[in-house]
Amino acid sequence: MDRPASQAAAVETIGRLIARAEQMRLAGDYRAGCESAQQAAELAASIGDVPRQADALRSLANQLLRIGRQEEAITACRTAVAALETIGADATICEILTLEAMPLRDLGMHEEALEALARAREIAQALGDRDLLYWVHNRTGVVHGSMGDHELSNTYLSQALTMAAGMDDEARFCILNNIGDNATYEVPRLRRDGEHERAQQMLTDALGWVGEALRLARAARHPFRESLSLDNYGVLLALAGDVAGAAEHIEQSRLIAVRAGYRSLESAALQHQARVRLMNGEPATAVEGLLVALERARHDGEKPMAMEILRELSDAYEQVGDFQAALHSYRDFHDLERGIHNQVAAARARMAAHHFELDNARLEAENARLEAELQRTHSVELAAANLVWRRQATEDALTGLPNRRTVDQRLPVLAAAPGRLCVAVADVDLFKQVNDRYGHLVGDEVLRRIAGVFLDGVRETDLVARFGGEEFLVALAGTDVAEARAACDLLRARVAGYPWEQIADGLRVTISFGVAEIAGPADITAGLNVADQRLYEAKRAGRNRVQAD
Repeated sequence: MDRPASQAAAVETIGRLIARAEQMRLAGDYRAGCESAQQAAELAASIGDVPRQADALRSLANQLLRIGRQEEAITACRTAVAALETIGADATICEILTLEAMPLRDLGMHEEALEALARAREIAQALGDRDLLYWVHNRTGVVHGSMGDHELSNTYLSQALTMAAGMDDEARFCILNNIGDNATYEVPRLRRDGEHERAQQMLTDALGWVGEALRLARAARHPFRESLSLDNYGVLLALAGDVAGAAEHIEQSRLIAVRAGYRSLESAALQHQARVRLMNGEPATAVEGLLVALERARHDGEKPMAMEILRELSDAYEQVGDFQAALHSYRDFHDLERGIHNQVAAARARMAAHHFELDNARLEAENARLEAELQRTHSVELAAANLVWRRQATEDALTGLPNRRTVDQRLPVLAAAPGRLCVAVADVDLFKQVNDRYGHLVGDEVLRRIAGVFLDGVRETDLVARFGGEEFLVALAGTDVAEARAACDLLRARVAGYPWEQIADGLRVTISFGVAEIAGPADITAGLNVADQRLYEAKRAGRNRVQAD
């Protein structure tokens, strides 16, 4: 098999593996999903297919964190970002950074998680991408909740909730369940602070949100999400005083986790069953349940969960009057806390080592690229460089139109030719407002579309150029002022009638023209000044018009 055919076969195989990995992820079979994603990532890396390698690594990381392999998930994310940086895929980098924040949070590396999210936020804001910003706010809220700042967490999650309208079911489930989970901590805090009315409203809202999340999970037949939302709903029911309903929902969550092998969710359900008993005034049975949950969490290496269980266990022992056992649990809590700090330090060291390896790999790849560049023939390099130089010197990089340098070269030639010559200076109306409201990416696209409208609306003998900023120049050969005015009014109407909402909802764009005649090469500067004056007159007269003598 020749190389192109072999490459095509590899790409097809990668596509099948990624599709299977995602199918397994959506079904909640994360171990099988990891195997397919790992195979896809390795195959994509072997043929240098960066976009598919990143897709596979993203799927891999998403599933590794579900089965407790957090450091491997972080490594997958960082490998994907390093690869994507070589091709400038900012949107995908942003998605993976928001994903990376989750295993970092699970390892207690909250500062690193917030740093990843801060970088993701900068990219999302620069791109003006609402969906990316949704995920950044969602994950930032989750990280702050994990740090114990549930009030700030609720702020971020509420902002994400306002962005969730129109998003897919997976995104909607995520925010609904996260904001409900945060409420399980915020409602007790508000009650302790005497804010009972606010606590009740939050509890009512949270029950509705998690109930909808549970409906979405069941509709998708996704056992992991169903177990997760059943557990949260049960805790919320307990806070609402429905102990029987709470016990039923949490037990359903536990049974699903047992059947599917979600040990972390099973441990959480055991812990929450005990918490409900404690809330119901049954501290003795709560102690029994918490001890079982603690043993399970320790066995599975769920140290943050074990810390939370030890704190609850200390409270339960106090309520049954066993103060010595309460003190012992409290001391175990602090011992575990110190152990987690050491674990975080060790994880940071391993992550730093991995960063070093990635940097070396990037350097080697860059050296290889430079060496390949040097092996090209000198004539090809010189011709390509010369072509690039000429284009940069004569073309506007954004619109592809001739630039001001080209106007300075061609306008004297047009002015010296037989016949009349008119010039029009055009300026996009209220362009700053377009940039401020929709972002510079939309503003750039507006300028590109206007350039296309102008090129479609003039003759081959005419000159259309970008004069600078949002200003364009149109030189119309063999045309008097009346004809030039009519031609520019047609261009103005085409701009005003263009379907701008294809670019952004609510976007409207108009343009104004100032027209003047140029008598010859010596009259170019004066003619352009007159056209500028007419343009300002058009602006003062209300914009979206053509002004000429």
